[in-house]
Amino acid sequence: MDLEKPPAATPARTPDRTPDGTPEGCLVVAVRLPVRIVVLVLVLPVRMAWDALVVGGRFLRDTVLRPVGRGLWWLVQTLVLRPLAGLWRYVVVPVAGALARLAHALLVVPVVWSYRYVLTPVGHGVGRLVRLIGTGLAWTARVTGAGLGWAARCAGAGLGWLYARVLTPAGHAAGRLLRAVGGVLAAVGTGAYTVVAWLVRHLVVAPARWIRAWILAPSGRAVVRCARGLWRLVELLVTGIGLVLYWTARILVALPLLALWRWVLAPAGRFLAVVAREVGEALGHAWRIAGRISLTVGRFLGTLFRWIFVEPARWAYRTVLTPVGHAVRDAVLRPAAQAARSVGRTARQTLAAARETARQARADVRRMLFGESRRPSAVARREPSADGTRTLGRSTTALTKD
Repeated sequence: MDLEKPPAATPARTPDRTPDGTPEGCLVVAVRLPVRIVVLVLVLPVRMAWDALVVGGRFLRDTVLRPVGRGLWWLVQTLVLRPLAGLWRYVVVPVAGALARLAHALLVVPVVWSYRYVLTPVGHGVGRLVRLIGTGLAWTARVTGAGLGWAARCAGAGLGWLYARVLTPAGHAAGRLLRAVGGVLAAVGTGAYTVVAWLVRHLVVAPARWIRAWILAPSGRAVVRCARGLWRLVELLVTGIGLVLYWTARILVALPLLALWRWVLAPAGRFLAVVAREVGEALGHAWRIAGRISLTVGRFLGTLFRWIFVEPARWAYRTVLTPVGHAVRDAVLRPAAQAARSVGRTARQTLAAARETARQARADVRRMLFGESRRPSAVARREPSADGTRTLGRSTTALTKD
């Protein structure tokens, strides 16, 4: 049996071209062979050790771990699961059922009885009492409400007369007085507002407009023009400094870094990429070759083990142990088994005879103490007796009578 699956078919490519179709250089061809040789030498022991570990792990799993696991599972089932199942089925469930029936008999039945025969009648009586009390309170409230309504109507009639005859004329007089006072105050307020507005317009608004038009606006325009000129000067300075810094950085930093990238780092990166790719391909190739070598070595060792240990053991089992075992079976085991069966048969017969003797003795003692037992009366059977049965050799029908 192969230790690994055959590698998947890869598209063939010419040795002088990369997978993308570009031709390979002489550096790649010069690096590939030594790298593959070195990687094969390094990977072969690792692959053989890995295959040995895989074979040992499979052997350990099949011969030790699985039987031990099955034995542990059988022990768990025997010592834990089955006792727990029996405890649940034959102890917990009956005890819980008994407790449930006891709780039903001691709690539920008394509670239901007390609710049905005590609380329900008491509740009905309390409800009737509450209804009677509510009816009395309602009648009292209706009588009280009628009296209070009559008193309110009387008070309302008196208040209506007071409102119509006293409060209404007083209110009308007060309203006329307030309207007259309001007119006077409105006239005074209008005149004061006019005077204040004229003063504010000629003493505050007109000077503020003049100051804004002839002082603040020209000053603001001059400040804005100065700020714009200063901003343009700053822009020119910043632009000049930026251009100087840009060209300085480009000449002193960017161009050297670009040259370093273009002429040093990029070729080194390509070389390292080629080396990494070749190392990766060499690792895969060496792993596959090491697998085939390990498979060949494993088959050789298996064949050697079979011819050194298995075949001699098989020959010894077939030619020595099997005839000896057959002779021992025919000369010792079968006679011993027959003797054991005969002894067991004799013991069973003796026990059966002893049981029958004991049964007869118990029957005799019972007969002496209690007398003969009454035999059951005969019951008419549906089948005819032996004398009245039909046979094919006699004429018992009207068609076959002589």
